[in-house]
Formats: sequence, C-alpha cells, structure tokens
Amino acid sequence: MAESINMVILNSLLVLATWSQFGQSLDPQDKPLNIIFLMADQLRSDALGCYGSKLAQTPNIDKLAAGGVRFMNAYTSTPSCTPARTVILTSLSPWYNGMLGYDSIAPRYPIEMPRVFSSAGWYAYSIGKDHFGWNSSTDAGISHGYNKTDIYDGLPIETDDYDVWLAEKYPGVDPLATGLGWNDYRGRVYALDEYFHPTSWVGRKAVEFIRAYDQKHPLFLKISFHRPHSPYDPPGRHMEKFRPEEMPKPYLGNNWDSNCNFSGPFSDSLCCGNVDEKDVAISRQAYYASTSFVDEWIGRIMEELKNRSMLDNSVILFTADHGDMLGDHFRWRKGLPYESAAKIPMILVWPPSLERGRGGPIATPRGSSKEEVTELRDVFPTFLEATGLPIPSSLNGSSLIDLLKEDCHSSSSWREYIDFEHSIYCNKTFHWNGYTSGKLKYIFNAYFAKELLFDLVNDPHEMNNLAEEPRWQSELLMWRKRLIEQFEREGRGPEWVKDGVLQRRVKGQTRSPHYPGDKGVGCLKSLPQTDDTDCNVNE
Repeated sequence: MAESINMVILNSLLVLATWSQFGQSLDPQDKPLNIIFLMADQLRSDALGCYGSKLAQTPNIDKLAAGGVRFMNAYTSTPSCTPARTVILTSLSPWYNGMLGYDSIAPRYPIEMPRVFSSAGWYAYSIGKDHFGWNSSTDAGISHGYNKTDIYDGLPIETDDYDVWLAEKYPGVDPLATGLGWNDYRGRVYALDEYFHPTSWVGRKAVEFIRAYDQKHPLFLKISFHRPHSPYDPPGRHMEKFRPEEMPKPYLGNNWDSNCNFSGPFSDSLCCGNVDEKDVAISRQAYYASTSFVDEWIGRIMEELKNRSMLDNSVILFTADHGDMLGDHFRWRKGLPYESAAKIPMILVWPPSLERGRGGPIATPRGSSKEEVTELRDVFPTFLEATGLPIPSSLNGSSLIDLLKEDCHSSSSWREYIDFEHSIYCNKTFHWNGYTSGKLKYIFNAYFAKELLFDLVNDPHEMNNLAEEPRWQSELLMWRKRLIEQFEREGRGPEWVKDGVLQRRVKGQTRSPHYPGDKGVGCLKSLPQTDDTDCNVNE
C-alpha cells in the first residue's frame, strides 16, 4: 500500500511540474479560458424549472441550461457535504479519496483541482462554501491551492470569513436571529435585513470581484452558495412567491420505507419521521424560496460577467454537492442513496471557441440534455480538457466534453453505471453502498444486510422495491455481483465481503486506507460518536 501511495505522489509531482510549465508559457494574447464554477448546496435537481419543476422560479439557472447542456442523470457518489466536496476536489471515488462518509476533509491531497489551476497560471478564487476547514494559525480557510478564499461554511462550531465580516462591520447583529439550526427541518422567513443573509454576502462578493477583476490572468472562480441547505430561511419577498398548499407532497413508498414512519415529537435536526403535512409544506415552501434567492444572485453574476465581456471566454458549470430528502420516504437531510438526496443538477455551458464549427470538440447543440450517468468526479477532468491541461490517468472521473463531441458516437465508451456509498449518517441504519445506471438503482443496506432495487424508468420516485420480485432476480444478482467484485478489487477485506458474500456491517467506517494525513485524526468533533461508529477501522 505504501509503495502504491508513493507512486501516486511521485506521478502527481511530475504532473504538477507539467502544469507549472504550462502556466509559465501562457501568452496573454491567447486568452486562455476562464472557469466559472457555480454551486448550490443541498439542491435536488427536481427543484429547478429546467429539470421539470412547474413550481420552481429559477429563470437564471434555466437560462444556463438553455445555453448549454443538462446532464439528466447526474449523481453524487457520497451524498453529504464534506465527502462530496472531496470528490470534486480530487476527482477520486470515495474509496480512493479516503472519504466514505461525513468527516473532515484532509488538509492536502496529491492532486487538487484549485492547486492545479493556480500552478498553471490561473487566478483561483473561492467564494462561499468550501467545507475545507479553518486554519486557526493563519486565521483563514484552508486553501487547497486557491490564491484567495472568502468562506461562508455555515458551521456554528467554526469561524469563517462571513463571521469575521459580520462581527467587524456590524457588531451586535446576531446571524442566528431567525432561530433555526444548521440542519433544521423547519422553514422560516429570515429575521434580519436580507443584506446580512449569507446568500447576499456570497453573491455580492462575487459580483464585486468580477466587476473589479483586471483579467491579467485567466480566472478559476468558484462561487458556492450555502443555501438551499438548511436553515431554510429565505427573505420574505421570496417566501411570498410560493404557497404552502401548492408544494409537492412527499413521495412515500409502497413496500419498503415504513421503518422511518413514526410520529413525533421530533428534534429540530431530525433524520426521519412522519412530520405533519403542514410543517412539511412550509419547509418545502422555504426551500423553494431559498433556491429562488440563489437563482436571483446567479442572474446578477451572469450579468456582471456579460458586462465584463467574459462570457464568450468562459466555461461555466453549475451543480450541487447533494440533494435534500425534504420528507420523501419519511426521511430528511442527505446521506442517502435515494433520488431526492443523491441526484443533482449538472449544467455545462461552453464558449464559442469549443464548438466544432470553430475548431473545438463540441458538436452537441445548445439546449440539449444527456441521459448518460455522470458524477461529481467528472467536474475536474472537464475543466482540464476545456482549458487544454493534461488529465492525469490517476483520476477516476471523465471529461463531460467526451459526451458532447460526436453526435452519434459520443457515449459509446462512457460508463454504464456509477458507484456510490455512505457510512453511518444521522443514525446507524443510514449505512449503505450501491450502484445506479440512471435507469436502475441497486442499494445494499449494510446495517440490515438488506437489498433494494428500483426501476427508475417506470418508478422514478422509488415507490416500489423490486428486490424480492421473482422476475427481477437476474438483475438483482448482476448488481450484487458487481458490488462484490468492486469490494474485492479494492481490497476492502472480510468485513465487507467474505467467501463471495456481502457482509452485514453494523459499524460505520468513514475513512478508507487512502485517506491522507496522520492516522490519529478522528471524525468531526461535532458528530456524536457511538459504539456503532468507528471512524478509522482501516487506518
């Protein structure tokens, strides 16, 4: 294991040297492409107009989709904040980046997306949520290669740049005045003037930076909104756009999700339960309103890019780290394999120079959609290909541009399915591995050693578990075999698969042996640990 890790590090150093040489050779006259990376946290794809919602008010994100391509089966391989963002950072699958569940992002990885671009001559700036952690010795966010960061992570247990700004400029203003927690299921109108709202702060920072940027270097700009992640606390003017009685009802399964069907009273940060339908409607109203607020700021950012004549020289990608259950199947928050939490929006917009008619590789018409299964590990390789930088063979993702090249043959070599997983989250039963092709989904619940199989074509809301249906046994066996082979190929050990049989696992494991750094580093201190959770089983 040590030899293989050392080889990865050596190869990474050689690749970084190549990127650095590329940066030294950049000619300002060539105008290398800018990267504009837009994110919204905890945003499920069906809360956007361009992904089919008739209630959503997201005209600016919809406009992005009309000018680019939507990936209709985009997923997050570990659907909670920190592991999903590690996949983005490294383009490595959960086992190979070391994050199997919600834990601290390591301070450094062999190859990191922002470090690659800053080394190659781009000015890399991150605004909003990174979840990289705060360096108390430098009093700044951990950078992972960004030249500059302005962070709002929304963690009451941790300081960030938003907290510093608020304390210095407006002492006495309480950012928690709305009275909602960071994983609260309730919805409520923001109690302060919307100027103080974290969405306003992130959007304002982005607009002001773009307006003043001297454009001496190509730009790698990541703008990551914390909302619609809870607290669901939109300004009143956005809340008023929606009516609780018009909100979509939660999807409730016919034969499998009753283990979370229980009544309250509930804690504010509940993971599962049958919440009163009026309270669910208000939560959803606030969620849709929070999304509308983010969309408004994305519109302002796009307008500023247009004013600075940057749109025709920029690659723009919009996505989310994961979705939000919002009461579907009696479940809340994230960390789950179901469509509401694991399926995400992914929209790519390209400049004219990348079109086939201009000598570029992209043949797909703007406004199109693609059905192939994609994942957050594909973001980093996409940016590398778009800008002409080399893609290391050690990355697990693929460039989305491969799907846009030749109309008839673009998807012939693309993956058929994607792996995803999450160690114990919220409670010990939220513990699973799985696969999806976008058409079928297989889930192995490790705590119960129970399988679920969903036909997403005919049952997109996962109402019926087909795992015990006789006519689906051949499909079930095929997916089970794939998971067994993956565990054996990765060397996960007898706790995962023994004698060709998937094992029941009642203890969680948030890190694989590939997690970099000191072996003694534990889980996030904010997580309550029990006998059912072991953060470092394989370290």
